[in-house]
Amino acid sequence: MSPVLAGVLQMLALVAALALAYRPLGDHMARVYSSTKHLRIERWIYRAIGADPATGMRWPAYLRGVLAFSAVGVLFLYALQRLQGTLPGSLGFASIDPDQAFNTAASFVANTNWQSYYGEQAMGHVVQTGGLAVQNFVSAAVGMAVAVALVRVFARSRTGELGNFWADLVRGTVRVLLPLSVVGALVLVATGVIQNFSGIHEVGQFGGGTQQWNGGAVASQEVIKELGTNGGGYFNANSSHPFENPDGLSNLFEIFLILLIPSAMTRTFGRMVGSPEQGYAILATMATVWLGFTALMMWTEFSHHGPAFDLAGGAMEGKETRFGIAGSSVFAVATTLTSTGAVNSFHSSYTGLGGGITMLGMQLGEIAPGGVGSGLYGMLITAIVAVFLAGLMVGRTPEYLGKRIGTREIKFTACYILVTPALVLCFTAAAVALPTPADSMTNTGAHGFSEILYAYTSGANNNGSAFAGLNADTQWFNTTLGIVMLLGRFLPMVFVLALAGSLARQSPVPVTAGTLGTQKPIFSGLLLATVVVVTGLTYFPALALGPLAEGLAS
Repeated sequence: MSPVLAGVLQMLALVAALALAYRPLGDHMARVYSSTKHLRIERWIYRAIGADPATGMRWPAYLRGVLAFSAVGVLFLYALQRLQGTLPGSLGFASIDPDQAFNTAASFVANTNWQSYYGEQAMGHVVQTGGLAVQNFVSAAVGMAVAVALVRVFARSRTGELGNFWADLVRGTVRVLLPLSVVGALVLVATGVIQNFSGIHEVGQFGGGTQQWNGGAVASQEVIKELGTNGGGYFNANSSHPFENPDGLSNLFEIFLILLIPSAMTRTFGRMVGSPEQGYAILATMATVWLGFTALMMWTEFSHHGPAFDLAGGAMEGKETRFGIAGSSVFAVATTLTSTGAVNSFHSSYTGLGGGITMLGMQLGEIAPGGVGSGLYGMLITAIVAVFLAGLMVGRTPEYLGKRIGTREIKFTACYILVTPALVLCFTAAAVALPTPADSMTNTGAHGFSEILYAYTSGANNNGSAFAGLNADTQWFNTTLGIVMLLGRFLPMVFVLALAGSLARQSPVPVTAGTLGTQKPIFSGLLLATVVVVTGLTYFPALALGPLAEGLAS
């Protein structure tokens, strides 16, 4: 079987599996977030944290819940790392330095999982399992809660209330993420992913010498790493490590986990607003972008340029032979079009254009299908821009799902769209202009610039993957990337919830003959064009200096 055919078959299998899970999971999440009943364990949690799940929250209260919970998470995870040397189960590892502890705490709470450390050489069992894995669950649940808060306003009238953050957080964790993670972890263990609390073992190497290996609760962390679009690996090699991703079957299953919840949330959206067709329109746009990016990535990486490429069957540098170009390309696109950041290959070793595709996927806002929650609310923000543009073209007040899009709503939308590019481009410019950050670049020229641009693109978009040729374990990068990750996560949430609060106060606008049909294919096309144009105008100059220049010169 040719490698290209193998790649096509993998994509078909992946699409079929996602299609089978789409309706049941999407409907289940719609029921979870619409239910007025509480499980016994949920009532225990509410009692423990002093929350009343029946209390409706306006957007400022909902936002305060998001920020307060996340701030406690940052402080707890920072303290856990700083105290690691005194904790049991530390495997003898020392406490983490302040700048790296801040970076890691900000990273995992922001659902970014950027790692400037070697996991198997820095973090013991307590920090890995009691700190990082816990944040993998709750940071994903926060993103889902914010998305659901925005979705609710399209089905409500003149209430101003978005729901209850604590109820949404707990339900998303207990009824969605935990059950799926238990099943997924069992599948991963069956494929060969390890799950233990073993210490450090010294083993012999081929040709002499020894090497140290340590075990860990890898399968349980790996599953939520992918399912929650987190991305932080137990080992430095991430999903290219055989303990995390043993073979082609586990690789395909991990890609499935990455795409599962973000794609199914479009069904949840359709059900909650009373029109599944609206969810299909959003999904169609997401799927078009994902398929296009995957096909383009395979083309760039399978293209042969010289005898070395011919012998390897394509650009195999930096890729695992267990997965090949096809499995690596599909994984790379899935992880950068979502906010996952897990890697099973070395993105810095991709062709110039291939590396640019991974970067552009993040710069789109990771909305195809995006991170858990963040992908949906990012696409809904883009849909609001699309209906606004359509309204300008026909001279009509824009509406989306019965809500008028006025000056106030467009201001919030514009702030959401502009904040992330501003973080990426300003911090990239500072890092390139100052002498000390540039010392971390392994390469010079276009590729060296791409290393820094990729790092801040990844941080601001809460992805977490890297052009790993950059030495990011410095005070500059640990501090600035930590700041960028927190701002890139929570500033957009401020504007999403403010927009939701503004829309929630409105009464529904009656449907007339002039109402734009946002459930139709023509709207999906308009939405796709909006995604491409907004991103292209924002990032094209920076991409031209980095991956495009490198790709065209090769």
